[in-house]
Amino acid sequence: MRQTILFDLDDTLVHCNRYFFMVIDQFADWMADRFRREGLDPAEVRRVQAEIDIAGVQVVGFDSEHFPRSFVETYRHFAAQFGVKPSRDDEETVRRLGRSVYELETEPYPHMEETLDRLKEEGHELHLYTGGEPEIQRRKIDKFNLQRYFGSRIHIRRHKNADALEQIAASCGFDRSRTWMIGNSLRTDVIPALKAGIHAIHVQAETEWQYNIARVDVEPKGAFIRLKQLIDVPEAIAGYVRTRMVR
Repeated sequence: MRQTILFDLDDTLVHCNRYFFMVIDQFADWMADRFRREGLDPAEVRRVQAEIDIAGVQVVGFDSEHFPRSFVETYRHFAAQFGVKPSRDDEETVRRLGRSVYELETEPYPHMEETLDRLKEEGHELHLYTGGEPEIQRRKIDKFNLQRYFGSRIHIRRHKNADALEQIAASCGFDRSRTWMIGNSLRTDVIPALKAGIHAIHVQAETEWQYNIARVDVEPKGAFIRLKQLIDVPEAIAGYVRTRMVR
């Protein structure tokens, strides 16, 4: 039975968190060196940056300037704490470091093509639903030639939440009893899907961003499945559909 399947991009199909964490570690080390006399611990830098990052993304969404801005705000936080006058050169250095994450080469998650190939061959309608800036997300889409699976069914939103998914589901006229959301984020993939009355599959990320971790307190109207590997998605969907057909 043909299904409509929406895939998240970052940390579902392609790696993302690992690059952000790498740059955050570089930033924390830079900050510890800059405030060496004050005895700044890199772990404290990472904690404060995470708080600033998460607080901001809830307001501006997945804006590309937000991440480097969180570095600047973290630098200012510790400069004020230690009574040090902020330096424009320092601020520009950490801003450039934050922006460097968007220049790193991304890699696909294991079995990305195999998973999408199987679902396409089985005749399902595949959609890509991702959060971020169109230019940045399009570069990833083009690099891995994901149009061959999704065609024009690509939805990029700065705010990835229940309202955004509801708008997509309504505008595309999805049959919600045959629609699935596949993603690593409980906050932006799973919970919005369950609120929209569609099936959800949570695929565990290699490393998870704190923002994506949330308590699932929505009662599923259909399936809510947790998997450790992307490759298991096709059989999970097929198994659920077979069970429903038997009933």
